[in-house]
Amino acid sequence: MNINNQNVNIDDLFDKKYMHKKLNNGIFLSDYQIEVLNRYDIDVNTIGSISELIYLIDEVLESEDDSELDSISKEIIEFNYYTNTNK
Repeated sequence: MNINNQNVNIDDLFDKKYMHKKLNNGIFLSDYQIEVLNRYDIDVNTIGSISELIYLIDEVLESEDDSELDSISKEIIEFNYYTNTNK
């Protein structure tokens, strides 16, 4: 595909590990987000709600300053707002 007179491969514009998928508990997360959460021993398969997940992330962030986890937290909060809030 041509964009701004440059040949661009659409497949290069996204990576499947960043695409959200619905987990068994109804939470939508990407493989990348799950990978980061696992580093902090947050098992997304045992979490019952998005609120619980956000709470667990906040607990970790209180004791550790990790910009990657903070970024994941913001992404999850934003995704939750746009998918679960009546507007």
